Amino acid sequence: MPLIEPLPTDSNPDLEEFFSFFLGPLGFVPNSMRIMQRRPAMVKAFAQLNAAVMDGTVDPGLKRLIAHIASRVSGCDYCMAHTALGAGRKGIENEKIAAIWDYQTSPLYSDAERAALDFAAAAASVPNAVTPENGQRLRAHWDEGEIVEILGVIALFGFLNRWNDSMATPLEEEAQDVGDRFLANHGWSKGKHT
Repeated sequence: MPLIEPLPTDSNPDLEEFFSFFLGPLGFVPNSMRIMQRRPAMVKAFAQLNAAVMDGTVDPGLKRLIAHIASRVSGCDYCMAHTALGAGRKGIENEKIAAIWDYQTSPLYSDAERAALDFAAAAASVPNAVTPENGQRLRAHWDEGEIVEILGVIALFGFLNRWNDSMATPLEEEAQDVGDRFLANHGWSKGKHT
């Protein structure tokens, strides 16, 4: 049961523009934003930050996989399902999504992707586990602006992981389907996000 129930998306007409941002990456307005709309300024600021973080030169699908690994380390089942869904909607093949938890050994992932995903796992850890080696591996494949983008994704999802796990945000049907298809065989479940 969620701490606070999501409101209908038409509860605040001033948020329509900001809610529409999420239709591209997800195809629906996430329940996290439907809960957050009780403070419209937070929805507006979050949508703007999300747009800024997801813009740039790092592949948008890879950014969702980076967010997925950060969410996995944080233990947020809600965000794991959302990021897998978003990765597919941004062009990541089903096989690659299904192999995300095995990215370190899967031939579907490049050394550059592994460096970014390892960095995501280290940066999302509490306490933070980023090492100089993580930085060296990143710099071997990514420029400074891209590293800023990668860490921006990890930090953005740090907020979302805490939000959705603390709220026990209900998981939407579309995200549940992706979780069941690609993540459940690795032990994922929607957990408290019912």
